[in-house]
Amino acid sequence: MMEKITSYKGFKQDMTCSDFQYKEGESYEEPSAKACEREFHACEYPLDCLGYYSPNESVYHVVEQSGEISRHSDDTKVASTKIKIGAEINIAGLVKAAIEYTMKRVNPEAKADERQGASSATGYYGASSATGNYGASSATGDYGASSATGDYGASSATGYKGASSATGYKGASSATGDYGASSATGNCGASSATGYKGASSAGDPESVAVAWGYHGKAKGVLGAYLVLADWEGDEDDYWHQNLWQLKGAKMVRVDGEIIKPDTYYTMKNGEVVEAEE
Repeated sequence: MMEKITSYKGFKQDMTCSDFQYKEGESYEEPSAKACEREFHACEYPLDCLGYYSPNESVYHVVEQSGEISRHSDDTKVASTKIKIGAEINIAGLVKAAIEYTMKRVNPEAKADERQGASSATGYYGASSATGNYGASSATGDYGASSATGDYGASSATGYKGASSATGYKGASSATGDYGASSATGNCGASSATGYKGASSAGDPESVAVAWGYHGKAKGVLGAYLVLADWEGDEDDYWHQNLWQLKGAKMVRVDGEIIKPDTYYTMKNGEVVEAEE
């Protein structure tokens, strides 16, 4: 089948995959494609990448696949005869892309408790919930609450002190407002908080919590991954995110020794340290 798709690919940190060396911006081609048998694999659903390449020892890129396409039956893994390696994308970007992926596939005629159903709350203190598989839930008002409980669910809270939760398998949760809280408790789930003093938590050993905002913090259960960013900017002008300067970022795993479970961590002056609850 001849088509062109945007997908996401994981690599080792040296940009190799199955002992093949890739380079950003380059294109590659093979004579045939068969899922799980030949090269040029990537995933249409961004979080599927985490199941093939562990977050603490990998890098991820947006890629364009074309030519002959062969899809995997178990997830969104795709093999192609042609691939072009695009820009690198961090974990927070994968979470955002995962939510967009689900939102685009919502069935407008489906109810919130049905497959591909959608729920939205736009007012102050609004509450939204989607319980079906591939469901999408969004709360855009201040103090809004959003929840997605089905597998591959997407939950987003964009208002001030918004709360977002994804509890299903490979669910994606995002809180982008200041003081927002995001949580992913399902297997292979991902949580991202990108606003000022946002809090992100991972409740499954194979899940990821991202705190990408200014003075953000993240915590997780034993085995979970934490992604933390260190920013520089004017404390009195924190709401102008375009003025923040990224000093560095680190990914750590909750090992029970150096990084304790169910304990918030933040990044200061290049070091991962315990944060206030």
